[in-house]
Amino acid sequence: MSTEVAQLAPDFELPSTRGRIRLRNLIQNGPVLLVFYPGDDTPVCTKQLCDYRDNLGKFSTLQVQVLGINPQSVESHEAFAKKYDLPFPLVSDSSKETCRAYDALGLLGITQRKLVLVGRDGTIKYVKTDWPVFRRTAEELEQVLGSLEL
Repeated sequence: MSTEVAQLAPDFELPSTRGRIRLRNLIQNGPVLLVFYPGDDTPVCTKQLCDYRDNLGKFSTLQVQVLGINPQSVESHEAFAKKYDLPFPLVSDSSKETCRAYDALGLLGITQRKLVLVGRDGTIKYVKTDWPVFRRTAEELEQVLGSLEL
């Protein structure tokens, strides 16, 4: 499946570090940045999510909610979030159905580093897939997201 701008975002309801989360309910409070990432407590993922934590104000100013997602368990996510004081939910997609629906699975079924912004209207506003060792910084995202009609 491909994920393209202007396409209706696949809805999902999954467990997270904040209980069950449903995308359709979240977007009622504003746009949602889905941050697909390969693994908890890995060097690049940790750096990326800690950058988003440290710059959460940039996202808040744009009224964008941040949501991390990969197939690891809620227990793994809770330990990771606690260790790094991550203030946003981390979602467990153990079946990989949501990762698959957003075309966020790479080689050998490992989650890719992919960003998908879902607007209030439920459509995809921005998509960016990075190579495993690269990541979008909060500053780069602030510029890109600030230019979009959310």
